[in-house]
Amino acid sequence: MERPVEQWEAYARRKWASLDPCLQQKLSVAVPLGDTFLLCVPLFQPADEEFLHRLAARNWVGKDPRAALFYKEEGNKRFQNKEYTAALILYSKAVSHNSPEMSLCYANRSAALFHLGHFEDCLEDIDRAQAQGYPNRLQPKILLRKTECLLLLGRLQEAAGVISTIESKIAMDQSLTSTTRQILLRKISQLKVKAHEKESSPVSVPEALSKTQKDLEFWEENGKISSAFSSVSLNFNSCRGRHLVATKDILPGENLVKEEAFVSVLSPGKSLLLQDSAETTWDTRVTNEDLHCHRCLKQLLASVPCGGCSYAKYCSKKCAQLAWEHYHCTECPLGALLLTLGVFSHVALRTVLVAGFAEVSSLMKQFHEDDKELHKAEARGESRDETRDSTAGMEGLSEKAEPLIPGCEDDGQYRGSYQAVFNLLTHAEKHSPEHKFLCTLSIVAICKKLQEADLTILSQGSCESQSKLKAHVKMSTELSLELKILGEAMLRHMLQLHCNAQAVTAIRESESGDSIVADSEQVRLATALFPVTSLLNHSCDPNTSVTFSGTAVTVRASQPIPRGQEIVHCYGPHRCRMGAAERRQRLLCQYFFECRCQACLDELGSDVTGIAATGDIFCCSSCHASMQGEDVLRCSSGACTLLVGRDYLLRQLWDLRLQVRTALGLLKDNQPNQAVELLMRCRVDAENFLSAEHMLVGEIEDHLAQGYATLGKWQEAARHLRRSIQIVEARHGPSSVETGHELFKLAQILFNGFAVSEALCTIQRAETVLCVHCGPQNAQVQELQEMRACLLELPRSLLHRVE
Repeated sequence: MERPVEQWEAYARRKWASLDPCLQQKLSVAVPLGDTFLLCVPLFQPADEEFLHRLAARNWVGKDPRAALFYKEEGNKRFQNKEYTAALILYSKAVSHNSPEMSLCYANRSAALFHLGHFEDCLEDIDRAQAQGYPNRLQPKILLRKTECLLLLGRLQEAAGVISTIESKIAMDQSLTSTTRQILLRKISQLKVKAHEKESSPVSVPEALSKTQKDLEFWEENGKISSAFSSVSLNFNSCRGRHLVATKDILPGENLVKEEAFVSVLSPGKSLLLQDSAETTWDTRVTNEDLHCHRCLKQLLASVPCGGCSYAKYCSKKCAQLAWEHYHCTECPLGALLLTLGVFSHVALRTVLVAGFAEVSSLMKQFHEDDKELHKAEARGESRDETRDSTAGMEGLSEKAEPLIPGCEDDGQYRGSYQAVFNLLTHAEKHSPEHKFLCTLSIVAICKKLQEADLTILSQGSCESQSKLKAHVKMSTELSLELKILGEAMLRHMLQLHCNAQAVTAIRESESGDSIVADSEQVRLATALFPVTSLLNHSCDPNTSVTFSGTAVTVRASQPIPRGQEIVHCYGPHRCRMGAAERRQRLLCQYFFECRCQACLDELGSDVTGIAATGDIFCCSSCHASMQGEDVLRCSSGACTLLVGRDYLLRQLWDLRLQVRTALGLLKDNQPNQAVELLMRCRVDAENFLSAEHMLVGEIEDHLAQGYATLGKWQEAARHLRRSIQIVEARHGPSSVETGHELFKLAQILFNGFAVSEALCTIQRAETVLCVHCGPQNAQVQELQEMRACLLELPRSLLHRVE
């Protein structure tokens, strides 16, 4: 999703291979990105544009009344089956398309919201339905629903007014049959009784309905780094580059950075319209674009669609308006193209739109003025990025003044501004020529589309700006001067993203069948740029934990950090997930450095093999000792002579994974008995050839716990989950966030199984671990606190019961 679609990448590779060798050489050595961009502009020919247009057609994001009708009918089917959440999402898909039946789509969505208990949102959708011309003959029906919502929210006076309106409509509507009239009057009578009961015994509306989450944590502002706490300082040297260091002894769980993304783009799902099929169909699958606001990433209930496309959806009118003003008015006509060119291209465009042309132009001008100094430094054997890091910010300083750290403002502060984003390293000389060509051709395609459409490019980050950067010759291969500046800046950002993009993630929970114990997985919501968080260097054994809330990131200490120690983050390859050799290879390929963190140095200096480090250990089927070797594995026990081919064991592992996946499907289809039976067979099979600490063994135990919990067999569920926790602890450590999530599941099982003493101990341990990594406001932490409070209210005789 970050990269362009595979067909465009293959097309760009073929185009690169067909270029004249002399031109390839020029593009390969053109270190200034402006030169690379200008060389590629005339290479983007009408045939290339036509090919890209055909690809983009598969990501169609226009509005179609037929789609609205299809999604409404699919939503009705789910609603009739009482699948209200699924119906809600399908109705939201429907309202994203213009349709004469838009009022019915909003009304139907209001019904789903009502059944799900979201009464405020239900009222908003009722108002939308009426604003869209909801049929007069159906008005009593929707007004009855509105009355029920108002009563449930304690808004009795408004409810009385709506009841009067319904009575008037019934009295005036001569088309109503006597039977329908009697049914409506009976419902009105019932609502009046409810209203009278509420007047007699008023109940305060739960505060949670309007309560916003408050962060009570004391914020001690850092005077030099925006979004960072005072316990952090910014350092620079030629070896580590810019990096963060602890200014005091830091305890686990302490906040280090809280930063709002400079820019973020939601990771899309599959195509909405599958135009390659013989028959036009629409996709009913649920993806990120259906579940999260396209601006703030907040979880969606009743989405507000973009007025121009069917793709962008927002949590409120305010978010929709802000997105339109700052960037979406330019992006909207380019929606299909941006989905085709990938998230990185989209982030690059949005970055310059959010910054505004004036800011982009100013920094680009300064960048080119510094080029003479860079060329001189190259003669001394220094790379361009290293030189820029050592010279940035020196303009206007006296010889005795201390040079500013790159990316800092003139006052010496490092802010999460466009200047900080601009100064993130591109590593332009380290990217392969083919990759740079793909990126450049993609950016040229965007610029051509902007010029062709004569779109407004904002001068101050607002589409309300009156200045337009118009194309001078629309059909020419030449771009306007303004688009050349923006194009070079976008290319710079696209290369930066290779090393500086941050995946915004969330824990998404989904119940398996009727299980009270929720299963969860980490999902990628968006790609974002965090200038301050990007200052963290990598370690395969980090001392921080990163969590997200919408478009904000929080970096916390995950272990004690002594004063003067560097604060480090893991870029992905973690010592618990793969061996040092594989980690170093991945980091070198993506981030262009050879990792020399302590975890890598310790592992490479020991006798531990890469396979052992990852925990993917096969065991002997006879004596259960570990198997060793490369292509042919031999039992490590001297008394056993078993030999097995690695390929054979890998096939066994593949087959076992398929069976586990089938069992998980049975759990989700509410067939726990069949799932448990299959998982028990999987457990026996795993014992014959997998190490007892293999992660798949842990997954099997975890799924067995879900199955038994669904059946209400709490002791069995707890037994299997304890085994899963042992494996997770061995792999990730007892204080890891992974262990915290497993402990949370065990706490749920013990709570529901009434194992009071062990439940309280498990709750305490899970809360301690999750608070360190996720903070006290985390949903799981708050649920643990609620469980504890409930258990402590039990009679003393039960509280001290020994399970």
